[in-house]
Amino acid sequence: MMILVTYDVSFKTETGPKRLRRIAKLCQVFGQRVQYSVFEIDVDMAQWTQLKNDLIDVMDPDEDSLRFYYLGNNWKRKVEHIGAKKSLDLDGLLLM
Repeated sequence: MMILVTYDVSFKTETGPKRLRRIAKLCQVFGQRVQYSVFEIDVDMAQWTQLKNDLIDVMDPDEDSLRFYYLGNNWKRKVEHIGAKKSLDLDGLLLM
């Protein structure tokens, strides 16, 4: 299933930049960055449960916010992209 993850991490404390980097790294494991603080995440339910718990563990609930948009399996009909920075086809062939 496709989930859009967005986050806003506060820099009011010294640990803000570290939390920001950790959240981005966690999201990059399963998805692609489509904006500075927005990731498209393609996961199954078990992976999502683990990732969501990891993200919640990293964030500071008094300072930061996370938003999850559940786009489901038919997400391609729900997302329209216009402009630069073409996104990867997460279902496509991966050549290394």
